[in-house]
Amino acid sequence: MVFSSVLFLFRFLPIFMICYFLVPRKMKNLVLFLGSLVFYAWGEPVYIFLMLFSTISDYVWGRLIEEYRGKDRSRIFLLCSIVINLFILGFFKYADFLMQTVNTVFGTSIPLLKLPLPIGISFYTFQTMSYVIDVYRGDTKAQRNILQFGVYVTMFPQLIAGPILKYHQVERYLQDRRTDLDAISYGVKRFVTGLAKKVLLANNLGLLWKQVTELGNEQMSILMAWLGIAAFALQIYFDFSGYSDMAIGLGAVLGFHFPENFNYPYIAASVKDFWHRWHISLSTWFKEYVYIPLGGNRKGLPRQLFNILVVWMLTGIWHGAGWNFALWGLYFGAFLSAEKLIGRKWKERSFKIADISANNDSNGGNRENMFLTCVRNIIEHGYVLLVVLFSFVIFRVEGVREIKEQFLGLSGCYGNAMTPMAAYEIKSCLILLLIACAGATPFPAMWVQRLKNANMWKKSGWLLQSCYILTGLVLATAFLLGSSVHPFLYFRF
Repeated sequence: MVFSSVLFLFRFLPIFMICYFLVPRKMKNLVLFLGSLVFYAWGEPVYIFLMLFSTISDYVWGRLIEEYRGKDRSRIFLLCSIVINLFILGFFKYADFLMQTVNTVFGTSIPLLKLPLPIGISFYTFQTMSYVIDVYRGDTKAQRNILQFGVYVTMFPQLIAGPILKYHQVERYLQDRRTDLDAISYGVKRFVTGLAKKVLLANNLGLLWKQVTELGNEQMSILMAWLGIAAFALQIYFDFSGYSDMAIGLGAVLGFHFPENFNYPYIAASVKDFWHRWHISLSTWFKEYVYIPLGGNRKGLPRQLFNILVVWMLTGIWHGAGWNFALWGLYFGAFLSAEKLIGRKWKERSFKIADISANNDSNGGNRENMFLTCVRNIIEHGYVLLVVLFSFVIFRVEGVREIKEQFLGLSGCYGNAMTPMAAYEIKSCLILLLIACAGATPFPAMWVQRLKNANMWKKSGWLLQSCYILTGLVLATAFLLGSSVHPFLYFRF
């Protein structure tokens, strides 16, 4: 079951919300837990037992770790929990990939298991691992109420695609939470915004990307290649950020406060800044539970660069079972390492130039300083966009040969800059691309904030919000009824 489906919007969600708000406060966790199980089991009834096993297992390990805190047994229990979690994740996600690699390298014929990947296993596994590790560190107390812990693991708003929640972020909400009209209003608006991102933008951008990928090399002009990769970059952003918006919105309606997972990543001024804005919960997880334990930046620059490469190779593998994902992770690790080595010197030099300009006469100096700042910003943002767009080439395709073909297309090796096909596609999707590009920046949110500050908002703000919610819901529903369901891209991760 997906959020962007008629089944969820008009069957599951209304029934669940009625049950949730009618029961007494003490029973809300039970309703949320059972509702989450139904939500997850709708598509994969068998794998619900796997999720329940992970829940019970880490609940027990957490209790044991706290009981024997400070003793050797505590470390053994932590190790057992991590090994079990990684084994389950590795078996279902990477077993076939490893056997296929062995078959290719050694010429063997080991039969593949061909097991379907349990939806959301990477997300809820990381959640339970973070809980056990935090209990071991003493950063949080072990949960003694298994129902509350079960809600933390299985909560359907963020179960299958994040954001990845650390236990301390929702602990108090599991014990007691309240909702009011303001929270519900905010949650509904946030959910509709995410739904519109997914259905109206991501799905249509996905169709554009599909059209480009279906073209042969003889039809692939440089403009079509760049149009395709730009469409995919915008699609995956609106797809994933849209899901996060819906998860945060549903959480607000239920009385939870989920952390933000996206912060306009395409306006980043560096690759490091990009990953502070994209999938924030995953970046934070790897930083806290892998990078820092490896030594972080405390053991010298060479060790720090090594730690960065290790973390980002693991980040790539987390996204999928394929060598392209490992290469994708190392790709970002290399750029982050390069920024670590030369970024500071570059910024220092830029600021020195700006300071020299500022010391000139006031008018001319200011103009020159503004010009240099503008040039520097263009270079920085352009560099990040190129790095990210090229990364999606590695991320999206499956083989080295396909990666090579994609880069050849981007370099114009397969055709002219403008073809009749390219001209037609650009004209037909120009409005969509302009809306998507604008939506990936903070400007729409700034305009809305200005509108809220106007006197008109005080008088008729409720009417404008109601119209926004109704319009977004009607348009999204119309598109859902008129097209096939497009699952979230991150389901496979």
